[in-house]
Amino acid sequence: MNDGNKSTMKRADIVRMALESLGANKLRSLLTMLGITIGVFSVIGVMTAISALQGSVETGLSFLGSNIFQFSRTPAFRGNDLEKYRNRPNITYDQARRFAYLMQEHTEVVCFKIWKSNIAATREGRKTNPNQKIVGTNAYFLEANSNTIASGRMLNASDVELARPVAVIGADIERKLFPNENPLGRSLRIAGRNYTVIGVFVSKGSAFGGSNDDTSAIPISRYFADFGSSNRSLGISVQSRTQASYDATLGKAVGILRVVRGLDAGEPDDFDIYSNDSLTAAFTQVAGTIRLGALVISGIALLAAGVGIMNIMLVSVTERTREIGIRKSLGARRGDILGQFLLESLFLSELGGVIGIGLGVLGGNALALYLKADVVFPWGWAAVGLIVCSAIGIGFGMVPAQKAAALNPVDALGYE
Repeated sequence: MNDGNKSTMKRADIVRMALESLGANKLRSLLTMLGITIGVFSVIGVMTAISALQGSVETGLSFLGSNIFQFSRTPAFRGNDLEKYRNRPNITYDQARRFAYLMQEHTEVVCFKIWKSNIAATREGRKTNPNQKIVGTNAYFLEANSNTIASGRMLNASDVELARPVAVIGADIERKLFPNENPLGRSLRIAGRNYTVIGVFVSKGSAFGGSNDDTSAIPISRYFADFGSSNRSLGISVQSRTQASYDATLGKAVGILRVVRGLDAGEPDDFDIYSNDSLTAAFTQVAGTIRLGALVISGIALLAAGVGIMNIMLVSVTERTREIGIRKSLGARRGDILGQFLLESLFLSELGGVIGIGLGVLGGNALALYLKADVVFPWGWAAVGLIVCSAIGIGFGMVPAQKAAALNPVDALGYE
């Protein structure tokens, strides 16, 4: 038999003995792998979920139309400075109308919006879930929110001026309340008030666990008549004429809103501005923080797991001292013993990593499916996870492997 075949057989024997040793101590091997599994699961689960959500960020957050920015009393993501924003004065309807008047030479699209959430719509015994939204708005809602009309028409200036009790409803509402009839011209009740349907929005689907088709739009003047105007703060959306004029339009709008709000030159803005880009950037920042937290937590777990592997392998070396002595007396070399114990450590680490990756991908995609995002497999992070597990197995397994390989066969055979 040539030397190559002998070398191959020797490596196969080392692998077999390593696996047999791990199989002989199943509970110990399982507990040792558990730390690796938890660490890898935490990071892979988070990375899978974020990667899946990243693919639907544009759909989920890009609810504003093209070249649109919006003013509001508070930012979209408030953080921990709630008191700062709570003390800001509301953006009133009178301020919004004055703003629109002063912006006429800079843009044609100024949309007002005021929302009411967690309401139900009903019609002749049928009822939606109490998670619907109603928005009081004007004739520019389509442009400002990237919507289109499937049937009927959108609100117009006359509807707003006369405070007509009319509504443009979402596709979900049409399906639930008008399953077998044309809703146009028919009445329904939203939040206990009567409205006539004049249009239906095109379905936009779902994102982040919620539907984009559960909104009804009514004239903002009707909204105030039905739900009151006190202590209400509006959102104001503005569309620049072109992408090239976006920055100039934004600058003009900020200046005009400051004038409308009565702010002096040295005073800070008492309103916030956001756009699709700023919302996406905010999501990216939040996702980055979550990723960092997951890496820190998993790093601590993997470090603890590595120490656990080293301790378990040191115990294994002590328990198998006579076995090592016998193998050495039969011709096993230092490298054979070193390789066997490193393989055992590597197998434990890699198997724990594979299980952690599998559970992390399942858990992350389960969350993604719940939030109506696409399923993904984070190949890059999975590869990194396996590399890290290999490094842990070899790094923390080296000390016990070297201790086993350095044993004197005579002393090892006499060990009790």
